[in-house]
Amino acid sequence: MASPAARSASSRTVPARPNTAFRQLRGRLSPGEFAAAVRRSAREIGEQVSCDARYVGRVESGEIRCPNYAYERVFRHMFPGLTLPDMGFAPREAVRGRGARTAAVSAAPLATDPDHRDTRIQICEESDVLRRAFITGGPAAALGFAALHPIEAAAAAASDRVPPPRPPAGGRAGAAEATAVEQAVRHIRLLDDRHGAEGIYHRATQPLRAAYDLLEADVRHRSVADRLHTGAGELAISVGWLAHDSGRFDDARSHYAEALATARVCGDAALEAHAFCNTAFLARDAGRPREAVRAAQAGQQAAKHLASPRLLSLLALREAGGWAGLADRSGCEQALARAERLFASGPRDSDPEWMTFYGEAELAGLEAQCWSALGDAGRAAEHAHRAVALQDPHFTRNIALFTAELAADLAADGAPEEAAAAGLRVLALLTQVRSARIRTLLTTTAHTLRPHHTLPPVADFLSRHAAAGARDGEAAAQVVGVG
Repeated sequence: MASPAARSASSRTVPARPNTAFRQLRGRLSPGEFAAAVRRSAREIGEQVSCDARYVGRVESGEIRCPNYAYERVFRHMFPGLTLPDMGFAPREAVRGRGARTAAVSAAPLATDPDHRDTRIQICEESDVLRRAFITGGPAAALGFAALHPIEAAAAAASDRVPPPRPPAGGRAGAAEATAVEQAVRHIRLLDDRHGAEGIYHRATQPLRAAYDLLEADVRHRSVADRLHTGAGELAISVGWLAHDSGRFDDARSHYAEALATARVCGDAALEAHAFCNTAFLARDAGRPREAVRAAQAGQQAAKHLASPRLLSLLALREAGGWAGLADRSGCEQALARAERLFASGPRDSDPEWMTFYGEAELAGLEAQCWSALGDAGRAAEHAHRAVALQDPHFTRNIALFTAELAADLAADGAPEEAAAAGLRVLALLTQVRSARIRTLLTTTAHTLRPHHTLPPVADFLSRHAAAGARDGEAAAQVVGVG
């Protein structure tokens, strides 16, 4: 068996992987220009870092797996809303844990490297920057979307005009612009997975407009034009989802329709299926269950040649949600059975990138919603329990959502104390997540539990829920005052 020293030494020889995410954040700045921007940002928050082009190169090459705390504070200031992993760095605990600390103590050269001095210290920091931003409320405070700026810059470079409706005069767009759009979609989805839609939606509409401006640019290669259309359509769906989850149903419907039109223009069946999938979900939430069934069926038609059973499974679940809204138990059960059968076929390389959220937890959560709509609270609670237990910790918003659904189902099923306990867990998560859907579920649960207010757990939940509602009202007032 290898000695601890040998294991520590081997851990330091892991081949470096290029940090492509950080390179994307640098955009079109040279390493020297970016280093100057880092130093300026450091001065803004009272930090001192000796960043130069060499340091930027070491980060982008993967040599620096995780920055020291001073650099971390500067990078968080430059790119609010992004965590170290979002920027392409290894989580601090992965390089600052006991093994890393042992390696640092046994390797004297590290002590003289200013970028690695703090490897001697094991400190577990929470994401205070994100937490403070979402507690105080307000889209501008919540995140800066610095990672999305390349899209706006690309749109400006591809167009010489000021009035947005007019086509660019001789502007061109290429692979870099297509990549910027695709990267924006990924960042929006990542932030939504962790924090919900509120606070993100209005900021995300800016890069969406820029992405559609790029479609008017001169593109020399068909492959790039296809990427731009698909990227713009996926961005429209992502922004539509932010509107949807924020309770802005009319805005969401408009964005989904825009994505569907884009899919039809460029003949992209995968984008069309995605647009119909989200349209079906929106129709169900907006109280139009028959439209939900039709949209889900149209999505299945678009997706039938895409070789993705998981996509067809999700579309079948969307159809099941529509049937449940129509109180058609037979139609719902048939669609659920089809969804489960298709899901069991397993993932495929041809599954769309946006479907990373769709695992066993999501399957169970959507089934819970169907049983709840059909009035079977007990069965809904069973599936909601499973959804919470199986959810990947990365999807903080979904953990909060499924737990809120569990609370509502338990309350409806006559288990007030268990419902209150689940509701309290959701309130704790709402320091990190902002979602109108989740708050609505909690309000429903509170209403159902009021007759049981003499039970201590229920009284605690009702009190904390009321306090949280007051804080949300104050935050909303602040946003209106600023905006």
